Amino acid sequence: MIELTNISIVKKILEEHGIKAQKHFSQNFLTNKGVLDKIIDSANLKPEEDAVVEIGCGLGVLTQELASNAFSVIVYEKDVNMMEIAKKNLSNFTNIEFLNTDILQAKIPSFIYKLVANIPYAITTDILKKFLIEEKNKPRKIVFLIQKEVAEKICATPPHMNLLSILVQVFGKPKIIQTVSKNSFFPAPKVDSAILKIDINVVPLIPHELSSKFFEIVRAAFGKKRKIISQTLAQIFKIEKSEMEKILKTLGINPNARPENLSIESWLEIVKSQPLNATK
Repeated sequence: MIELTNISIVKKILEEHGIKAQKHFSQNFLTNKGVLDKIIDSANLKPEEDAVVEIGCGLGVLTQELASNAFSVIVYEKDVNMMEIAKKNLSNFTNIEFLNTDILQAKIPSFIYKLVANIPYAITTDILKKFLIEEKNKPRKIVFLIQKEVAEKICATPPHMNLLSILVQVFGKPKIIQTVSKNSFFPAPKVDSAILKIDINVVPLIPHELSSKFFEIVRAAFGKKRKIISQTLAQIFKIEKSEMEKILKTLGINPNARPENLSIESWLEIVKSQPLNATK
């Protein structure tokens, strides 16, 4: 196996192919073996059964470890040059499938899988939206190396909830495994990172057919974050504020709360409420 966390080897491979890390692809190569091991450990892979989806392979540093610990790996890589380098680096592996495509446009496997990746920070929300809302076949587990600040937002609790934390926590239980210094990458990004694990709920808190409606309502509410929830929801559902207050009180929700104060359970009660469904 190639020691792809060795910064000298990374530089040599890049020089040999005459390429530089592409900022628009958020290409920062992981050079910390301890962090790599922690990602693999967090994924809890079983070589005899686990299929893994990876987003962006870079030179293949994470792909190599995934292929060594899982039954199969499907890699979605948008940068064809980087994909070809990774294929060359990992040519000894027979359980890796490389797909040169944009993950946001890609078709996701129909079988059971885990999602493990060092993802482009700029499209973190889009990736989570795709796999948690749009895809009916959701991963069993997600392990991402992402921007630390974003990981902290995802793990937020009331009164600091946000659209991203609700998006994730409706479908699973997020946990920050460890923070990662920006010096663990080459070239070093401007911010620190974190390993985030999301254990996907076996039984969804919300049916797939209600997912789009749920986030349409939550997104609209957070678009008016400074307003109290009864006023915001009254505008969304096109009913009188006084009527909205009665509905919220019936559900055991404070009408004067703001969006960031509400728990996942409260949002689910609002969306599933029969009086509100009748107004849509």
